[in-house]
Amino acid sequence: MDLASVIGTALAVISIVGGHLAEGGHITDIVVPTAALIVVGGTFACMFTNYSMAVVVQSMKDIGKIYMNKEPDYRAMIRQIVDMSSKARREGVLAIERELGTIKDPFLKKALGMVADGMKVNDIKPTLELEIDTATEHMTHSAKFWEAGGAYAPTIGIMGAVMGLIHVMGNLSDPSSLGAGIAVAFVATLYGVGVANLFFLPWGGKLKQRIRDQEIAMELIIEGACAISTGESPLITERKLSIYAMHRKGGAEGGAAAGGEAAAA
Repeated sequence: MDLASVIGTALAVISIVGGHLAEGGHITDIVVPTAALIVVGGTFACMFTNYSMAVVVQSMKDIGKIYMNKEPDYRAMIRQIVDMSSKARREGVLAIERELGTIKDPFLKKALGMVADGMKVNDIKPTLELEIDTATEHMTHSAKFWEAGGAYAPTIGIMGAVMGLIHVMGNLSDPSSLGAGIAVAFVATLYGVGVANLFFLPWGGKLKQRIRDQEIAMELIIEGACAISTGESPLITERKLSIYAMHRKGGAEGGAAAGGEAAAA
């Protein structure tokens, strides 16, 4: 679970609702089903029109990656690659094939499988780089989908407010209802701005971070596989891969830990 995403979303909702209640407001003041229908329905209508159904479905699924995905474990990746490099130097690249069943990461397993098959660097690198592009393409569409929602929602919220004010202006004969009617009208603006800035835009931003994390992890794996294929020293391999590990705080420590194993090997 990504605690940052969970805490961020919870804090956003608590802050807005809590601030409203602290000012003496009531929860019913900001719970207006018709405004929610206009803003949420109108925003998703625009998003559906702008993207294919395949992208819509994938974007919905990728919400899980925002809250449930863990950051790539660079430390474990470096440790596995350095260990495989040591085995390959001692026993030959065929020794890697016997260890493939212990590797859970599918991309790492594929990369090392290519090394075990005797493929050269000139074949391994472009093949795996193409897979990076394919793997990140879908998530890129998802990030753009939610960012588009963040752009549409405030405008739809303003439309909802205008519609509410039109309704209010049509009932000027009843002055006692004007205040409540105007308040309800502006709830649509609140919904539009809130949905965009508390949910859609942060979701798009987090998916972009997920994409970059995934790219860094896959690039690390490619570099490690190529190093093993060329018979590079495990210690040199570890030092090279530790640069990728520094993409996240603690990565350098992971590289250092792997370096100890490499030196021992």
